[in-house]
Amino acid sequence: MARTRSTLASVETLSAGAARRIALGAQGFARPRPTGRVDRRHVRRLFGDVGVVQIDSVNVVVRSQELPLWARLGHHDREVLPAMAADNELFEYWGHMASLIPVEHQPLYRWRMERAHREAWPSLVRMNKEQPGYLEAIYDEVADRGPLRVSELADPGAKQGPWWGWSHGKEALEYLFYSGRISARRLPNFERVYDVTERIIPPAVMAQPTPSDDDAKRELLVLAARSLGVATAKDLCDYPRIKPTASRHLIDDLVEDGRLAPVDVDSWDERAYLDPAALRPRRVSACALLSPFDSLVWYRERTERIFDFHYRIEIYTPAPKRIYGYYVLPFLLGERLVARVDVKADRKTRCLIVPGAFAEPGCANSSVAAALAGELHAMAAWLGLDAVTVGKRGDLAPLVRREPHT
Repeated sequence: MARTRSTLASVETLSAGAARRIALGAQGFARPRPTGRVDRRHVRRLFGDVGVVQIDSVNVVVRSQELPLWARLGHHDREVLPAMAADNELFEYWGHMASLIPVEHQPLYRWRMERAHREAWPSLVRMNKEQPGYLEAIYDEVADRGPLRVSELADPGAKQGPWWGWSHGKEALEYLFYSGRISARRLPNFERVYDVTERIIPPAVMAQPTPSDDDAKRELLVLAARSLGVATAKDLCDYPRIKPTASRHLIDDLVEDGRLAPVDVDSWDERAYLDPAALRPRRVSACALLSPFDSLVWYRERTERIFDFHYRIEIYTPAPKRIYGYYVLPFLLGERLVARVDVKADRKTRCLIVPGAFAEPGCANSSVAAALAGELHAMAAWLGLDAVTVGKRGDLAPLVRREPHT
């Protein structure tokens, strides 16, 4: 039955500052870091805030998925995420890119699994069409002998090129992973170990009914709104990677049901939507270095709109063309992104190396430098490093070098 759309008499207008504070509060930055021992309860609350944590193989400082925990929780046991995955509290799937996701949300992604035959990467779709027998043989092998790494397959096939040139065995496993028939956990070297889904996802979750595509997407959009606080339609759709063109009616449904509230935000060109339960902090006093893949900044268009912070990762940019450095972390202080810092953990010398530190306009001052130096020193201690060495690049670097603990 078609829904009846109501006409709203008035739409609330938020200042840009209020929207920024709501966004920070939704991401968990309105709370101070825990002062005592961090345990799984803190991590579960973090996942309640951010919904998913993006996984990435980059290990310049630490595996990228560890940095969102550092930013919000500070010093914590670095084995907590693998332990929670091993205990089936978290599972890996294509949420916002490759992500760790609370296992109870697995039914919300089954629509994506069911579309693997046409929406997975072209090479995987092609394998499903051209080599279904090989796919089934790989599945049967995992079912009989799993968990398995690619190299442990009886017929993994030859690698088809350098770096990202997957073997046929890897392609088969990745198709089965995308389609939800098998799942995976990560080894310490970041390699996936595959097993049938029924041995990774708890039976109580597997037994849950599969929602319709629209119902699942609506719930994912609601979760996105909870994690974003206030967001445009494109922001909401980017979070779980749902196509915006096919989602307009879903957002209208959520507005009609009172699960999203339309708002206007000063200086935003598009209509925004507010989580009705969103915190509205009067001030935010955060201090955190952020992963390039942190959910606060992963959608660059939103980052620029909210923080006036133009940010691009330069790992894949040739060195002579880099502006700020290889692995540059935004620095959040209070309610603003005030700087960007090129950072590398040198495990041989047990040193956190900072080749450059660059302030945003008006932020090259002693208070920003002191806060950044403190954060760098704390991060080094968390990583088991003995020192912080700050280089010469950037207008903030000399101020940070003068701070006593660096």
